[in-house]
Amino acid sequence: MKKNVLPKGMFALFVLTLFSISTFSQSGNISGKITDAKGEALVGASVVVKGTTKGSSANKTGAFTIENVENGSYTLVTSFIGYQSKEVSVTVPQSGSLSISLQDDAAALDEVVVTGVFDKRTKMNASVAISTLNTRQIEGVVPNSSADLLKNLPGVYVNTSRGEVGNAIYTRGLNYNGGFFYVSMQEDGLPVMGISGLVQPDGYLRADATLSRIEAVRGGTASILGPNAPGGLFNYVSKTGGQTLAGEVRGRFGLEGNGQNPYYRADFNVGGPLSKDKSLTFNVGGFYRNADGPKYPGYKLSYGGQVKANVVKNYKSGSLKLYAKILDDHTAPFEFTPSVDFENPRPAGSFTNTSSTLIQSQQFTVPKALSGASKDIEYDTRKVGSYTEKAIGLNWEQNFGEGWTFNNNFKISNKDNISQTTAVVFPFRVDQVVFYGVSGNVARFGTYEFYNPATGQSYGTVQQLPPAGGGIRFIPNNLTLPGGDVLPNAVFYNPNPYGEVGLNDVIDQATLSKKFKKMTFTGGLYYSSTKAERFSMIPSGQSFATIEDQPKTVAIRYTNLGGAKFELTNPNGITNFGGSGVYENEAKVKQFALFLGHNWDVTEKLNIDWGIRAENFNIKSSFTTPKRVTPDSPTGADGNAATLYDNRIFTANPTQSFDKSLSFSDVISYSFRANYRVNDGLAIYGRYSQGRKTPDLSYFMDIANQQLTSGISVEAQDIKMAELGLKYKSKNLNLFVTPFYTLASNIPNFQIFQNADATYYAPARVYQKIETKGLELEGNYAFNKNFSVRAVGTIQTSVAKEFGVWLANANGPADDVKVTYDGGKNDNIANMFTVTPTYSNDKLTASLNWQYMGKRWANVGNAFQLPAFNAFDLNASYKITKNIQANASVNNILNTYGIMGWAAPGGFPAALDTQGFTKQMLEANKQAIYATLPIMPRAYFLTLSYKF
Repeated sequence: MKKNVLPKGMFALFVLTLFSISTFSQSGNISGKITDAKGEALVGASVVVKGTTKGSSANKTGAFTIENVENGSYTLVTSFIGYQSKEVSVTVPQSGSLSISLQDDAAALDEVVVTGVFDKRTKMNASVAISTLNTRQIEGVVPNSSADLLKNLPGVYVNTSRGEVGNAIYTRGLNYNGGFFYVSMQEDGLPVMGISGLVQPDGYLRADATLSRIEAVRGGTASILGPNAPGGLFNYVSKTGGQTLAGEVRGRFGLEGNGQNPYYRADFNVGGPLSKDKSLTFNVGGFYRNADGPKYPGYKLSYGGQVKANVVKNYKSGSLKLYAKILDDHTAPFEFTPSVDFENPRPAGSFTNTSSTLIQSQQFTVPKALSGASKDIEYDTRKVGSYTEKAIGLNWEQNFGEGWTFNNNFKISNKDNISQTTAVVFPFRVDQVVFYGVSGNVARFGTYEFYNPATGQSYGTVQQLPPAGGGIRFIPNNLTLPGGDVLPNAVFYNPNPYGEVGLNDVIDQATLSKKFKKMTFTGGLYYSSTKAERFSMIPSGQSFATIEDQPKTVAIRYTNLGGAKFELTNPNGITNFGGSGVYENEAKVKQFALFLGHNWDVTEKLNIDWGIRAENFNIKSSFTTPKRVTPDSPTGADGNAATLYDNRIFTANPTQSFDKSLSFSDVISYSFRANYRVNDGLAIYGRYSQGRKTPDLSYFMDIANQQLTSGISVEAQDIKMAELGLKYKSKNLNLFVTPFYTLASNIPNFQIFQNADATYYAPARVYQKIETKGLELEGNYAFNKNFSVRAVGTIQTSVAKEFGVWLANANGPADDVKVTYDGGKNDNIANMFTVTPTYSNDKLTASLNWQYMGKRWANVGNAFQLPAFNAFDLNASYKITKNIQANASVNNILNTYGIMGWAAPGGFPAALDTQGFTKQMLEANKQAIYATLPIMPRAYFLTLSYKF
């Protein structure tokens, strides 16, 4: 039988074909590691071969493996909640393991949030106006303060023109009483302080390298889940340790004050595992800063820092976090700048936005024999304002199974503040009666010589003479006082207020949640107990200074008509030791709240929730007020009849006390809403809320109101708020659109007037009602993987439905007049926009931040408008190596004089009463010197970071 044999050529082709098939059928694995921009593992990040269902997720070290991938070239799509998705090319077989770094997404709607929601959920599913700032956004800027980080959020008015402390934050037209009244500033889920009003919360809130993120809720559920916070919650969340040891050290050098004044700062943060199984982790960090300040007063304006630490124990069903903070910092708010022209406000004379009106270094002692206090007061402007805090807390999260989850957050803290800088600096002519009125020398006839106490140089004299055919006569002679281009023949009036505040807080919040298949119930309680002590002398003395940058003390020598000479000021230029006497307060404040929330997934697309909160408020307080002894002592504390600066003597009035409460039924807040998810990229919601707000400590401890406090009623303010929300996301665009309506009622108006004996009083309180309508916008558009634009905006209008104020005439209440401004536009409510284009690649990130602040009415009487302005900031970061990064920033590139606040003409206390300044007063003296508060002048910063 003949064999069937293949030809040799055919056999060779067959063998080659088999070899080729075998070769192309080979497969391999794709492996690598997924991290964030800092190199931290992104546990759970997903990676998929584009166009297939093959994929994997990152383990606890960030490592992943995709098995059985045929040899060839592929594109991998890597994604993680809160980060920008990234595509990378890979070839199988691999030549080496992949290293994939994801960038934070500035407006990711898939980001999980915990603030202002009844359970953890993504921003897309959270039916509340919430914005977040992540680590990348925080590291990319150099803020003036912790509050300054919030200026890029919609609906939030942020005024940080006073420096690192003493600023203002408010939302949706709620601009009452300094700006923090309706919001809760929080650290790691608890308020910075149990109750504010004596010291603002930004005095104890510092942003440094330990800050991980900020979650900001405006309105909505803030009134349910936050204490006394119908305007919003701003939660500063600290970093915790990861699965590997990692850290960062930053060094920053700056030139503030338009490049004139040095700034030095160092930050550090380090964290990682403490146990072999990595269930126990730690994190510790903080900062130290030393700076002359944007407006250098002639001594260090800011110095000090803080240390924060936490230890976290994770176990199968929960976690425990022990955390602590020590703050020891010194800084002071800036004074306003003398200004002219109400239509086009600008600095007066030679003053600029870098000029300091804080008086140069002053030190003096106020003897207790004069003030009526229990101790001598050592006053030293070089110590500015000191802020110290020691805090420790424990957060316990426990999953009991079957949908039950418990969380308890507990913190105790001790805070102290000592303030001793000049305040309400204002110019007065020394050849007019007002100057002699504020210094207590009206009708003290004779010659007044003004001189430099350090050099003895005379600035000239003024004669105060009895009336002759008219009023008292003032005759200047060879006056050469500096500052004539601002106000001729004038000096700055510098009250020297002194205050000590101590706050001891115990704060606890507990929640218990039960999750069913389609709904979750969350119940909770909040408790805070605050012991507050206040010692104040407003002022502790008075001084006068030259009208110039870094004012110098002016001393005054008096010669009576008989030729006898007297010193009106001490050798440091201080007069009227003891000022208006000592006010001492003690208070114990307890707040207790119960709240309940229900979240229900009615269908896959429809979700509803509602919540209710009831609060109990109690304050027990005692206080003493000063009583001036008349007539003044002829010889004073030093026994010398020729020195008149220490002749005022005060004693204390009998101690008074009161006990005031608001019950649960008085303070009930509620909120409800419906959310409809049209598809994965579009959701809409509607929400209505009523928030009730109890008083802060200023309501009870304002020095002008002490005599009225024991008889005054305690009432909660009422804040009604409605909002709609549209949330949209696509491949390149994330967008929030939120129309809102706010009606604030039962708002008391605080005013301070002066009696003829230089003590203070408050007229009867008048209550206001304010209505605000607006639209908030927030969006982020990615043109490509390197270039994106983030924009936020607020368009709003606010009207005083009811608004009354008292107008003071002569000293004393007899001729006070009440006027109403019903229907007037609310003050300091502006249209605001911020646009930030950003370019980034593997090495470089650069952004330009444009901020627009629209024109605003200066007061509810609509006397004049503060002008609109534009400001620009430039920030750039370059990754020099894997571990080293350099950042350069220029704030306020154009050195814009953008006005954020103002003070009325007339000096203290008239300057504080901006609501009492009328159109008629302006028309009567359009050339009056008043004061404005601008944004910070241009500053340059260079930061070098090392991350490991």
